[in-house]
Amino acid sequence: MRSIFAAAVGLALSVAAHAQDNWPQRPVTLVVPFGAGGSADLTARILSTHLQARLGTPFVIDNKGGAGGSIGAGFVAKAPNDGYTLLVGTISSNAINAALYTKLAYDLDRDFQPVTLLARFPNLLFVNPKLPVTSVPELIAYLKANPGKANYGSSGIGTSSHLSSVMFALATGTEMTHIPFRSTSEVVNSMLGGHIDLGIDSMTTIIPHAQSGAVRALAVTTPQRNPSTPNLPTIGETLPGYEATAWQGLFAPAGTPRPIVDRLAAEVKRILETPEVASSFTAVGAEPAPMPPDAFAAFTRAERAKWKEIVRASGTRVD
Repeated sequence: MRSIFAAAVGLALSVAAHAQDNWPQRPVTLVVPFGAGGSADLTARILSTHLQARLGTPFVIDNKGGAGGSIGAGFVAKAPNDGYTLLVGTISSNAINAALYTKLAYDLDRDFQPVTLLARFPNLLFVNPKLPVTSVPELIAYLKANPGKANYGSSGIGTSSHLSSVMFALATGTEMTHIPFRSTSEVVNSMLGGHIDLGIDSMTTIIPHAQSGAVRALAVTTPQRNPSTPNLPTIGETLPGYEATAWQGLFAPAGTPRPIVDRLAAEVKRILETPEVASSFTAVGAEPAPMPPDAFAAFTRAERAKWKEIVRASGTRVD
């Protein structure tokens, strides 16, 4: 009886090892926890194209937006841990939301296996061209002269877009009305329609609209000026100490076999280091930043601690 049991266990382990060694054998789903057209969606599409070419199987994008990225993240948290459902997580879905939401359908430590950081993204402070401001000091003066009258858009409650704006309001002692959307592209479309006055959102998505004149860029949120837009000041040049850098990373459900996790991390690193992909990121101000799974896990823990303090200072909570 024992020999039969041992043989069955051995067979199961052999099958599992074979599946890991031959992963992927069918399409892999990359869940983006925001709508199409935003920076996370752009990153996922670049990644899927190159992973498909390298691994020989389709990598399919599935946009599951809503609740600041928590709907898509919650879906992946409950997915089978076989390497066929992955999350292009963000600073919102995998750092901020843990402090922001009183009820979250997933636990960041228990439910996810960090794979690799993908890229860091500066946010961009931009305004409707109809607003009579051309600089950060002019915007602050306008907001103080019109308390509560201006509104700002974000790509969702609790996103870095939202909290970057909250940080700006706290630092300047100004009042604005928040209008949340499901993605950065919706924020831009609303501004083009004349419905919102300003926003702080992904430079990757916003900068083409700023270059066309559809929106007016005022400053970046990083500590230093961005090499791709050297003439744009930082918000910190007006408000010393202000800094908010967004990021995106690849996550798998907890328990995903380590050989699959390590292979994914290695393949993504090779992709992000190719001149073609690196230049596509840097052209829009992003910094490719791959790191090993364990280092990425430590990074996400540190980010959660940082943003927990910011959420607490803002007084923002979501039931």
